[in-house]
Amino acid sequence: MALLGTQLVITLVMVSIIQKLGPHYSLARWILCSTGLVRYLYPTDEELRALAGVPKDKSKGKKSGRNNENGKTAETFHIPRNLDIKLETSKVTALDVVHLKFYSEYQWLLDFAVYSSVVYILTEVYHALAPPKDEVNLSMLWCSLVVGFSFKLLLSLTYQYFQSQESVGERSTVIITAFAYLLIVMVILIVDENSLELGLNTAYTSFNESAAAFLEMQGLDSSGPASKIVLKFFLALWCALLGALFTFPGLRMAKMHWDSLRYCSENRLQRYLLNTSFASPFILVLLWVKPVSRDYLTNRIFHGMATPLLTEHAFETMRLIMIVAAVLLRLALMPTYLQAYLNMAYHRIQEQKKEAGRITNIELQKKIAAVFYYLCVVTLQFVAPLILCLYLTFMYKTLGNYSWSGLFVSPVAEECFESPSQFMPLPSLSGEQSIQQSAKQFTLALDSLKQVFTTDVFRGLFGFATWWCCFAWFATSSLGMVYQSYFSHS
Repeated sequence: MALLGTQLVITLVMVSIIQKLGPHYSLARWILCSTGLVRYLYPTDEELRALAGVPKDKSKGKKSGRNNENGKTAETFHIPRNLDIKLETSKVTALDVVHLKFYSEYQWLLDFAVYSSVVYILTEVYHALAPPKDEVNLSMLWCSLVVGFSFKLLLSLTYQYFQSQESVGERSTVIITAFAYLLIVMVILIVDENSLELGLNTAYTSFNESAAAFLEMQGLDSSGPASKIVLKFFLALWCALLGALFTFPGLRMAKMHWDSLRYCSENRLQRYLLNTSFASPFILVLLWVKPVSRDYLTNRIFHGMATPLLTEHAFETMRLIMIVAAVLLRLALMPTYLQAYLNMAYHRIQEQKKEAGRITNIELQKKIAAVFYYLCVVTLQFVAPLILCLYLTFMYKTLGNYSWSGLFVSPVAEECFESPSQFMPLPSLSGEQSIQQSAKQFTLALDSLKQVFTTDVFRGLFGFATWWCCFAWFATSSLGMVYQSYFSHS
């Protein structure tokens, strides 16, 4: 195994760049602080007193001042809800966001994803110039870390709803959507692959045959590691969990999209980009529906043409490129969506003016400040699903042995993989073993593992994972748009 080579150099250089430049240059910080985002400032107590005509309680002034200095209590008074309050604005700066909740997690995820993408691109260029020969692809390790970080942060964000006693509605929503997605994915998994080409049946057949042959070579009698039903059941549980994690990011995305369309009603180009970005996951989902995508583009010959529009290889490349383009488009529109979220503070005050009654100064200030306080939480809900989908696509392309140039270059002959009958038995372990023998044993074990997890297995697993991310991405945001259209009064 060629473990020491160009890929290791790329990895070491990138680790050095992270250590040297990471604290000084950050794409995550630049998006929040250098794209013109504006936040709304809550009015001070003095401004509220002046607007409402509330006199200051002089008898408690000295005591209140002493308590405020100790950080114990703040002076509370009531003001009318329909008070004409004009909020001041301020540009978001680095000093403002550094103390926000989940800021460090957001910065690490996005910046590490950028570094990983550089490693992946350089590795792809290197493999295009010098095709690998039984070489470990270190960029897949980087991609795996990004996928793991994204999933972990989505899990952390969802767990917040199970910690608070006030989030009963949110907890119920997460649980209900998890069971709903479990039902949906169970239906999807029994759909004929001539209609929905998930590749799971081919992946299971390849894995089962290879694993059975491997176990037989080791002297173990087995017809396979597990039944198809058991594997699909655990896969359905993973899909239900991922769908539940995508629930509130999707609902938040729909709210921001709804508000963004309202703000750019006169800008046709921006409205077109926003609507294209919102509809792109649905188009990506259709690319796995065989009658309307692959059969239509690779088999049908249109009038006046001698061949179909695309070859099989070109279709796979087009599918990969469209996923990357959809993710990049939404990331490019990220400042627009975040500004739509920050404008919620203004709309909260406008809605409050229509209400009767009174409200305390503390409650009003919290209502406005909470919008900016949760900015990084919302940003993570926006970014994490995109990054998860993008890097699953990278792994699907590389481990599935696809190409980025299939639309322009005719495919070369695919690499021939060893059949399961060519497995070599693993040497037995002994106490007196040299380093060279240990390395040889490790290499043989890794080669056997690669023959068990064949290209068909990776195509099935990562193809389905990528498709399900796109499906959950679109389904949750569509559910949010239905809510905004029919149930929201704001």
